[in-house]
Amino acid sequence: MQAFPHLYSVAAAASAAGNVSVSAAGLEQLAVAPPAQFDGPGDRWSPESLLAAAVASCFILTFRAIARASQLQWSQLDCNVEATLERREGVTQFTRVVTHATLTVSADASTVLCERALNKAEEGCLVANSLRAERHLQMEIVKAFEDERDTGRAMG
Repeated sequence: MQAFPHLYSVAAAASAAGNVSVSAAGLEQLAVAPPAQFDGPGDRWSPESLLAAAVASCFILTFRAIARASQLQWSQLDCNVEATLERREGVTQFTRVVTHATLTVSADASTVLCERALNKAEEGCLVANSLRAERHLQMEIVKAFEDERDTGRAMG
């Protein structure tokens, strides 16, 4: 990792109507529009969906690093983020972020180690740490066998 501070530069451009084009050096352009909740088309990435995607992807990337350091073997991590936008005291803001994580590991994996790594990923996610929203992690550990699955649930 490079020393701090890190700088991330993104450009956005738009005309009076239509999509906003978001770009950054070396990356594909994204078409961004208001979500359906703000009378947008609902078929493009929106700033709101991009924020939730940033939390989900940051959670997974943080988990990867923690799992590697913990020598936790895993095969799949699925993450869904539900971000609640509300208007409070005249300000529209995200008030709650719920991360649903489903981790698939081998049958002999330690459930305690899996839960610890998932909790550390939630606590260490820099995008989520940058939000004022209330945060919750819901986790499911799936212990996979050769031909079947045995699911154990843990809530955080």
